Amino acid sequence: MRLLGILLTLLLFSHPAFAQDLPLLTINGPNGQEEYSVKLQIFLLMTALAFLPAMLLMTTSFTRIIIVLGILRQAMGLQQSPPNRVLVGIALTLSLFIMRPVIYDIHDNAVVPYQKGEMTMFEAAKVAEQPLRQFMLQQTRETDLEQILRIADEPTPDNVDDLDFLLVMPAFILSELKTAFQIGFMLFIPFLIIDMVVASVLMAMGMMMLSPLIISLPFKLMVFVMVDGWSMTVGTLSASFG
Repeated sequence: MRLLGILLTLLLFSHPAFAQDLPLLTINGPNGQEEYSVKLQIFLLMTALAFLPAMLLMTTSFTRIIIVLGILRQAMGLQQSPPNRVLVGIALTLSLFIMRPVIYDIHDNAVVPYQKGEMTMFEAAKVAEQPLRQFMLQQTRETDLEQILRIADEPTPDNVDDLDFLLVMPAFILSELKTAFQIGFMLFIPFLIIDMVVASVLMAMGMMMLSPLIISLPFKLMVFVMVDGWSMTVGTLSASFG
């Protein structure tokens, strides 16, 4: 069936009518600049959608948020509550909230002019890259960026705007991982103290066969609700992005 599908695809693309209907390049403008045809642009955009999950993880605040929420659930001793889908939904919602200025900037300066025909698709992509690059560089540590440049054997540029976008992404991810684990460590300490206190009390009472997690879980939930833990967590995550 795969071989038959490949043969049918080759026959379709080799058909003269189809080849005439899908030109690779069209000549537009007074200067005769070349631009990809609309159908090929749609094909490239549909192909780019396959990389949308990876771009969501690599270029936004999603990575830091989902790691912190996962560590928080582990610290509270909750294995399946909230479920993974709920955590991903919370992280996605917070990511859209935090990335809202960047999204609006891309929409106003890249998407709208492209829809009006004032710039080509590649010019719009170049404009859309700038606010995203600025956000990533603001969250990237210099040490992480220098390490990526050293691994890639690239010289340090005089201006960070001259950095390749593919070099900024791994440096941004390294910084996000480090920051996420730092925040997760700070969230883990209070719950660890509760576990140690409960374990010490149970051992002093001679109840060594009873798991401390069973006793400490209600106390951790009570403390987390009393201090309004979700609001504090969301506020900490939002403030960590400046």
